[in-house]
Amino acid sequence: MAGRAQTQLEGLLAPVVDSLGYEFVGLEYLPQGKHSLLRIYIDKAGGVTVDDCGTVSHQVSGVLEVEDPISGHYVLEVSSPGLDRPLFKFEDFERFSGNIVQIRLQTPLAGQRNFKGLLQGVETADQLVELAIDEEIIRLPWERIEKARLVFE
Repeated sequence: MAGRAQTQLEGLLAPVVDSLGYEFVGLEYLPQGKHSLLRIYIDKAGGVTVDDCGTVSHQVSGVLEVEDPISGHYVLEVSSPGLDRPLFKFEDFERFSGNIVQIRLQTPLAGQRNFKGLLQGVETADQLVELAIDEEIIRLPWERIEKARLVFE
């Protein structure tokens, strides 16, 4: 689900967020020239406040300034995952089993890239994510998932 730059950023920033006592949910890095965006999702028991986001933003900004992993201008956002929480890690799909999710694949599976259904869990051995759609179980390969999030209804 992550490109090389995104994986490097996760390796650099996850320990910073964790050391502050927050859960590093994941990040999105959208390189778009002068309008690049680095969005970091954090969580904690009881929810995330604006002050929490400010604390993490301050620490992460310092690390980014010293390490300089992103060339050029970008905007840093620190956010709570919200009700439509993005799912970044394989473990997230097990953790949020029983919820409705929306998944987009990098390449089509049986002619389809977008799926919405009840998350059944994972098949660890083959790295598959299992969705129930219209009483049918669909198994999606983890490595082909481009984006996934919970659906708030």
